[in-house]
Amino acid sequence: MKKFTALLVIMVLHGLLFQTAFAQEERKAMVPLPSVDDFTRGEDGWAVGLGLGIEYETAYEGSDEFGLEIDPAGAVQWRRGDNIFFWAGEAFGWRGLRNDTWLLEALVGFDEGREEGDSDKGYLDGLGDGDEGLELVLQGRRALDADWRYWLVGRVVTGENGNLGLFGVGRRFGQQNDGSGSEVNLVAVFHDSEYANNGFGITAQQAAASGLPETRISSGLRSVGVDYSYRKHINRNWQIFGEVLFEYYSSDVRSSPIARSNYETEVGIGFIYVF
Repeated sequence: MKKFTALLVIMVLHGLLFQTAFAQEERKAMVPLPSVDDFTRGEDGWAVGLGLGIEYETAYEGSDEFGLEIDPAGAVQWRRGDNIFFWAGEAFGWRGLRNDTWLLEALVGFDEGREEGDSDKGYLDGLGDGDEGLELVLQGRRALDADWRYWLVGRVVTGENGNLGLFGVGRRFGQQNDGSGSEVNLVAVFHDSEYANNGFGITAQQAAASGLPETRISSGLRSVGVDYSYRKHINRNWQIFGEVLFEYYSSDVRSSPIARSNYETEVGIGFIYVF
């Protein structure tokens, strides 16, 4: 009887360990980064994650006004090996893993532009609405070790409103391989004159309508910043995510009358249900 009981215990433990190992393998993300949505559980085919997020953020770039905004979260994804195609909100794109150390991404998105009514205090009156347009975003991350503990990141945004570049370093916390945990990135952001003036410049016509001085911003350093991402898998289907972003503007940007604050910040939290 004792031998039978011992055998039964061993079989149960073996089954539990097998299920745990299977679950960990099934939930392994393409890269274990909390900022990268991966709802595929390591399997080829379709995957869907949908949810909501709430953000407390500045009303527009350079604003000293803050407000809450609720946005949809998640994405529809299709995976084949180390490639994922995705549709998320107003963006459609692709990301792929190469040699286990390069995470490459390309997407086409929509820039809604700034609206004159974004300022409740009327600070944008007379400036008109910013131009809307499509943007192409190219990004690459290069892991500096085998488990993506540290990496370098570069991003280029180009579109009808100019060009922007981002360069930085990242650090991941936690031992999970399923995309949960947290990470932090330190970045420097650069823009060309077209992108800079689209956000912070004031033309002669805008100056006459708004009473603000005509302003021209040169290309160069836009800001330095830090962003923190967090993701928690509650169970197989439910996830909680969060993000904190802080961006400190360069002296050139701070000289613009539009920049009523020296920085931009954003705090967001939300949930996603993975089908």
